[in-house]
This record gives sequence, C-alpha cells and structure tokens, in this order.
Amino acid sequence: MSRGIVITRPEPGLGETLAAVEQAGWRAYASPALVVRPRSMVSRGVEGAGRGVAALLLTSGQAVAAVAQALPMGISLAVPVFAVGARTAERARAVGFTQVYSADGDAVALAMLLRQSLAPETGPLLLACGAGQGGALATALRADGFRVLRRIAYETHPVRSPPPDVAGALLAGSIEVVAFFSAQSARSWLAGLRGGALRAAALRTVALVLSPAIEQGVRALGWQGPIIVAARPDAHSMLAALEQVRR
Repeated sequence: MSRGIVITRPEPGLGETLAAVEQAGWRAYASPALVVRPRSMVSRGVEGAGRGVAALLLTSGQAVAAVAQALPMGISLAVPVFAVGARTAERARAVGFTQVYSADGDAVALAMLLRQSLAPETGPLLLACGAGQGGALATALRADGFRVLRRIAYETHPVRSPPPDVAGALLAGSIEVVAFFSAQSARSWLAGLRGGALRAAALRTVALVLSPAIEQGVRALGWQGPIIVAARPDAHSMLAALEQVRR
C-alpha cells in the first residue's frame, strides 16, 4: 500500500504538489486548510505616487492574480517585481511581468534582496499581500527609509473540516505525513478536525513543514509526532525532505 501524505496548501500550488508527491511514490490526499479569495486592490496612494512605484513586492503567489487584475494601477508589466520564491516569480512572469527577481527564500530574504537592488530614493514600493500579512516586512523596509504602499491582494478563510477521505484515512492509520506550508494553514487545518480521535490521529503523524517558524507553530499546537523542516522554504525542498521519512 502506498504511504499516505496530506497536502494542506490551497491552489495555486496544491495540484502540482499532489502530482509531485505521487510521482515520488506517495498516496497524496488533498486537504487545503484555507480558501483563498482575491480582493480588488485599492489604488489609493499608488497613482499619486509621483513617478509611480519603483518595484512590486510579492510575498506569495496568491497575490499575482489580484495584481494582474488591478493593472493599470500606477504600475505596468515593466515594473521590477521582487518575489519571495521561484514559484511566485514564475507566476508573475506567466501574467506578463518582464523584470522578475526571486529571493529564493522567505520575507527576510526578500527584504535583503531588495536592499541590495534598490535605494530608498528610487521610489515607493508596492507590497501586494494577504489580509493580515506583510506588516513585518513593510515595517522593516520603512525602517530602512523605503516608502512602502501595502495593499491587500487576497484574503484567506479556514476550511471547516477535512474531506471525508482524509478523515477516514487518518482514523484508519493510512496517513504517515501531513505537510504544512504556513503556520496559518497548520492552525486552520487542526482547528477543522472535529472529534478527539481524529485530532489525536493527526498529531501522531509526521509533520513536514516549510520553515523553522512553522515548526515552532506546529509544536505549540501540541504535535506529538516527529517534525521535519525543509532545508529551504520552497516546495522543492519540502519534497526532498520526504526522503527523511522514507529512510
């Protein structure tokens, strides 16, 4: 019997991750912890930014659709785009942005790349992010003298419960790994497990997480099984970390 793994990330990204882990020999279960809804980005303060924005910052691929729908909004497809990782960068290129740079990391790496690439006097930065997100990045960049225009590109809502096949596989002991791509996803997914037996079964599995920060969040939720952290905060490293489970 194939070993079971639950993928909790939403689209975009869920489908390609399911395909990748199945290609690696796992039985993949789709159980997105969050529903993502694009929002109309508020243009206030962007068109009035004088020379327009110097760069667009993307901390998640989830923001790309809303940004594309908002064009023109004081930006064009020629504006430099600084993306948190390779997949977000690919999505930005796919909608037509021509100058796209990837930090290949997290928000800290994104801030570092930006500081190395632009000076504060170059112009304001447009940070497109999720509701309740991006605040720490904006604060850090403002402390360095950048003007940051933070705009909400999407919002997330927790899924009320896992699909029936996922719940059944957990109770049957068929799930070996649960993969979390954010601390918010971990909280939402566990909150949706109704019943003590279902939650207890999940907490005994192996948690595969994207970063040390997510590891801390999962431990705080009472995880009892092993927790494996990807070497880098990207999907490729998550897949590579599955080999630790196999061994």
